Amino acid sequence: MIIMSVENREVHMMGTVIQLLVQHPHANLILNEMVMKLEEYEKRFSAHDPQSELMQVNKNAGIRPVKVNPSLYKLIKIGKKHSIPKDSSLNITIGPLVQAWHIGFDDAKVPSEKKIQTLLNKTQPNDIILDDETQSVFLKHTGMFIDLGALAKGFIADLIIDDFKTLKVTAGLVNLGGNVMTYGFAPKHDDGYWRIGIEHPFLSRGNYIAILKAFNQSIVTSGIYERKFTFNNKTYHHILDRHTGYPIETNIASLTIVSKKSVDGEIWTGRLFGQSTQQIMNTLDQLQDQGISGIVVTKNGDLYYSKSLQPYLIETNFY
Repeated sequence: MIIMSVENREVHMMGTVIQLLVQHPHANLILNEMVMKLEEYEKRFSAHDPQSELMQVNKNAGIRPVKVNPSLYKLIKIGKKHSIPKDSSLNITIGPLVQAWHIGFDDAKVPSEKKIQTLLNKTQPNDIILDDETQSVFLKHTGMFIDLGALAKGFIADLIIDDFKTLKVTAGLVNLGGNVMTYGFAPKHDDGYWRIGIEHPFLSRGNYIAILKAFNQSIVTSGIYERKFTFNNKTYHHILDRHTGYPIETNIASLTIVSKKSVDGEIWTGRLFGQSTQQIMNTLDQLQDQGISGIVVTKNGDLYYSKSLQPYLIETNFY
């Protein structure tokens, strides 16, 4: 008789708290392996570790192409594809501006207008040169800087789920700080659905504006309430406008994407954030056939969600 064990693990990595839960006869061994995998992925995708593989690409901007691991190449290619559309708020080359503002860190500051305009010239995704044959990446201009922070957690969550499948994990949950991926039947619920809370953007952590039932789905939330700082009585959030170089002006407080692949959640929170509520909901309606839906919370506290989510939204609080 095989005895299933449910174990969880919490680690501090990737600038956040990561939570893993696994159901497997050797759950602790699986968790040990997953933590090692996460360390490997951080070394590959991080824009904060000077020794990461991604940073070797950035250090060689304007100098030479860098051959990279196939998974890093794939993510950069995905990022470039979704950064190019004019109506996309996602831009993986916005790194120079992210570094200049440094919102979320102790040395956050408001860059000068002159500096912002100079750096905007170094944030053009078409200036990423990809070579499929050699799996190399070249940034055309010195000072360019790819930041995969808007995509990497979702991509990594999908890699972890692939590992779960290979290792015959029967159920699992990956929480990469605002990016949640559910796998298999939830051990604590008879209906098999996991319960995932959607943070209330105006209340302290742990207060939910909605709770979703999810099964083999990713829930990714992006909001203007998590990372911010105040200077001269004005508050600045961390989601930058690719066109102006300043934080996006928006009536949206948070956007949650529900999808089968976690990287899709990252893509569409990134692409849609900053658009109007109506534009976001219209796009989500068009993406419904791909299993992509979402929840919008406005600064007024109004909550909008895709019709397909209604049967799985088990609690909502309107403020």
